[in-house]
Amino acid sequence: MKTISFSIALIITSFLSYAGCTPSGDETTYGTANVWIGYVYGGNSFNTYKGYVNEGAAASPGFDESFGGASVNYNTNGCSILTDTFSVRYKLNQSFADADYVFTVGGDDGYRFSIDGGATWVVNNWSAHSYATTSYTVHLNGTYNLVLEYYEDFIDNRVSFDVAKACTGSGNPAIYGTNNQWIGYVYAGMNFDSYKGYVGEGSVASANFDENFGGDYTNYGTSDCSVYTEQISVRYRLKNNLPAGTYTFTVGGDDGYRLSLDGGATFVIDKWGDQSYNTTSYTATLGGSYNMVLEYYENGGGNRVSFSISGGSVLPITLANFKGSLTDQQEVALSWNTMMENGVDHFEIQRSGDGTAFQNIYSIQSKMKISTSVYQLLYNYTDAQTLTGISYYRIIIVGTNGSTNLSPVIQINNTAATGGTKIYPTLIQNNMVFVEPDKNLRSVRMEFFDLSGKKISETAWESLSSRQSATVSKSGILPTGTYLARLTANGQLVKNQLVIVQNH
Repeated sequence: MKTISFSIALIITSFLSYAGCTPSGDETTYGTANVWIGYVYGGNSFNTYKGYVNEGAAASPGFDESFGGASVNYNTNGCSILTDTFSVRYKLNQSFADADYVFTVGGDDGYRFSIDGGATWVVNNWSAHSYATTSYTVHLNGTYNLVLEYYEDFIDNRVSFDVAKACTGSGNPAIYGTNNQWIGYVYAGMNFDSYKGYVGEGSVASANFDENFGGDYTNYGTSDCSVYTEQISVRYRLKNNLPAGTYTFTVGGDDGYRLSLDGGATFVIDKWGDQSYNTTSYTATLGGSYNMVLEYYENGGGNRVSFSISGGSVLPITLANFKGSLTDQQEVALSWNTMMENGVDHFEIQRSGDGTAFQNIYSIQSKMKISTSVYQLLYNYTDAQTLTGISYYRIIIVGTNGSTNLSPVIQINNTAATGGTKIYPTLIQNNMVFVEPDKNLRSVRMEFFDLSGKKISETAWESLSSRQSATVSKSGILPTGTYLARLTANGQLVKNQLVIVQNH
């Protein structure tokens, strides 16, 4: 009799408790500080409001909720529900710093995600299915009303959310390539929206190139992040010294392309629109240094961009035995010679701290007083204002008609180098570099990439505490050009550095 009385009392208590259940929450307020407010409903179409729950934490808005299992009671701040045929609308007011973000949402069954309060759905998988996830990448800057909606039809249930900053390119997109080698800065989006990394085009022998990005609907590697070859844009930069002469530039693209000779202030070729591959030419009489910018975007389908330059004049002279050394006074002594010098006005001596951006430091007039010579003429210069660490020198030969030739680049290592982990030399002539850490590193990898993102070689050390050498190419001699050296320890980036491989 006691057992029967207790059971009846329990049933009555449960009934009274159910009958008196009142849902809490207003169904409209957004959570803040990474903590969602989830409004829970009976029925898979937000039919009967039952109460609210919270997801996420102060450290992160990410969560993965399975509601305690299939066909069980799930408690809210209000009424409990049976975890079959129910729905939840999660809301969060969230601020994002200026960056690209990847949202990953999952569910069993339906889920959809909005960043504008539910006006539009950037992720929409609103159907009955086993657990699946969908990712969406977008550039954000400011405060957004996030809404994640979920419904469960029957048996298994689960909903998840995660957000992380997307891969972003390194380097300075304002730097120009030199020595006929373009630096191309690659962006996701057709209007240079989200910077992903850089690539290289052209070679020391010629600035001409023809790029199809590995094909349609595929991934294209850069120095940092890969991009899908639809709706991308690239801004190629090249500082080019043109001897006086008449030049023809031919640029092609599918889709939009345009060419500037003044850093992008004006475009001498402008075909900025969706189109199948075609080319446009421009001819002009030029002479001197030009900041060339070639911009390109791809909308959909085929993709291709090309550049070629022809014409001009060539100064009939090159330098021989251009070399330099560090003196006991920490000065740099440079010397070179010419043979059969003809038509030379003067020599511009240039110096750089990074092997890319050079500045004029001195000018020497030609020693040739007649039009031709069988003599060997010797030149020298001492730089008393040397740079700390590694410095680079080159000579521009300037003709009497304004045409120019460029010498090879040499490097000088001043032993009064600054601290920090070092990768040197940055002008490589023997397929070997040195890595010198400023502290003990563990699980170390030295990797070399070409500017298309293709890995050339990798050297690994379990630990690194003193100077070690690494081979740039394991398979043989690399073409002359610019490459990326990347040093990591314990999976974290220690240093990225551009290096120049020079083969004779």
